[in-house]
Amino acid sequence: MNKQSGAVRLVDTKKLPYGQWLDVRRNGIGSSDAAAAVGLCPYKSQLELWMEKTGRTPPEEVRPGQDDPRYWGTLLEPMVATAYQERTGRKVRKLNAVLQHPTFPYMLANIDREIVGVPDVQVLECKTAGEFGSRLWKDGVPEYVQLQVQHQLAVTGKAAADVAVLLCGQQLEIHRIERDEEVIARLVVLEARFWEYVEKDIQPPADGSESSAKALRRLYRGNDTSMDFTSDADLDRAFDALATLKGELEAMEDEAESLKQVIQQAMGDASTARFAHGVVTFKRSKDGTTLDTKRLIAECPDVAAMYTVTRPGSRRFVLSRTSDNDERTATC
Repeated sequence: MNKQSGAVRLVDTKKLPYGQWLDVRRNGIGSSDAAAAVGLCPYKSQLELWMEKTGRTPPEEVRPGQDDPRYWGTLLEPMVATAYQERTGRKVRKLNAVLQHPTFPYMLANIDREIVGVPDVQVLECKTAGEFGSRLWKDGVPEYVQLQVQHQLAVTGKAAADVAVLLCGQQLEIHRIERDEEVIARLVVLEARFWEYVEKDIQPPADGSESSAKALRRLYRGNDTSMDFTSDADLDRAFDALATLKGELEAMEDEAESLKQVIQQAMGDASTARFAHGVVTFKRSKDGTTLDTKRLIAECPDVAAMYTVTRPGSRRFVLSRTSDNDERTATC
């Protein structure tokens, strides 16, 4: 794929309300969606992204709260950009626009900053990573961020980007990512395939991640109907394989618990034990407090009623395997 001349300035975002910005974003694959769209995001599956793009996820759930790393990334973005300018001496500016690929309209991008007056790099991507997230950066830019940046370069037609990441709130690293035509060509194909799922309202396959599990729980609340898969050879094989794996896992869990108890019994009251190849700690946690709800209901029923809320039930996946001699049940 040849580098195109430049992106289409689709929407000005300087005064765009957040709800309208979400609507625009839902009508394409943004750079932060790229890794999820091709199934390579550690945090979000294709299925969860598909639910967002097809309007199945409420807007309030799309907007990150203060317990979401994305919230802090957005809040600290100007500071990272300022630190980048101070470190490099390069000038950056905010673009305030949703950009669109001139050939593939489903490819959109919001870039954090333009780098001005530098011939060898034109785009700045600002990142923050806490104690857990910083582990993903120990070998350089994580794959999902590389895909995000290659998507940006594809949309804008630019040659290179700098990624400035603030690690644990105190260490700034700057990484250069050059445009890779092979990666971009593959991104275009895979993103087009994902966007076909969105346009045709067809679910992408679940991938075994917690993100997919969460999406399935939201999609299917459950009813009292029953389905017969006894004639479906593929699903029968999936059932048998799952049942076998569950049995093996249970046996391994039993063995692990037995070995753990051997060590616990040998440690007695000791809190630490050293071995030839490692250490075990066996410490008591701090005392906590809990509310005696039964007593509260018995002695102050009116007060208890005022603060009682209904918690929606969740679906339990229970596997029961039958054979000529027995029936075994497992909850997954």
